[in-house]
Amino acid sequence: MEQYGERFYRSWTRRGGLHTWRAVVAESDLLITCDRDLRREAMECLLQARRDLEGWIAVQPGFATSMSPVDVPARAPAIAREMSEAAARWGVGPMAAVAGAVAELVARSLLSCSARVAIAENGGDVFAFSPDPVRFGLYAGEESPFSDRFSFEVDSSGGVAVCTSSGKVGHSLSMGRADAAVAISPSGALSDAAATAVANRITCPGDVSRVLSAAHPGSGLSGLIACEGGSIGFFGHFRLSVWGEEDSGCLRRA
Repeated sequence: MEQYGERFYRSWTRRGGLHTWRAVVAESDLLITCDRDLRREAMECLLQARRDLEGWIAVQPGFATSMSPVDVPARAPAIAREMSEAAARWGVGPMAAVAGAVAELVARSLLSCSARVAIAENGGDVFAFSPDPVRFGLYAGEESPFSDRFSFEVDSSGGVAVCTSSGKVGHSLSMGRADAAVAISPSGALSDAAATAVANRITCPGDVSRVLSAAHPGSGLSGLIACEGGSIGFFGHFRLSVWGEEDSGCLRRA
């Protein structure tokens, strides 16, 4: 897992003349792309988010350690409430939603400073605002036949979260064996929690179709991609592109 700690995928980002910088506080390490240089504002938002979460965890320690949903009262900070609600919807612990929730909070703070493009990536979990569609590549580890074969475009004009979990790649805690589970929705917390939950449910290639068939409009997601071994499934509305010659024997649509 050490190779993934370097976040090598950041070198693949095409910035198109936009300002790009890192915002790092303890475990939080964000790569931010924006049409304005708002690094001070981004750092202030990240610091406040961490203060809010650390303060709440001091009050409710189980919030940080539970692997199942945790109720929080109305007096909890907004970010803790959002994480709790998303986790409850997908049956995971609230910290499963933290990276996506923080990415969204930081990106939204830049919009409030008159940015037109604001993209925050937090450990592979992304929240993006842009008047143009944003294109993502699917990376599912060096052993996956689907890495570097698919890309997808999503409408980010109203804000979109694209979050990924894996049982094999990166630092995510997963109970499954998915090469990758990618969840797309308007909410950073929801996408992050959903990606974790879906990855938890995939332990073999045969699980992909079953898990994807459970993803429906009522799930809160606008899109979902999951793969394990030689199976891959897609759900939702996004523009999918295949790089190179498509091997229909490897492609299974749920």
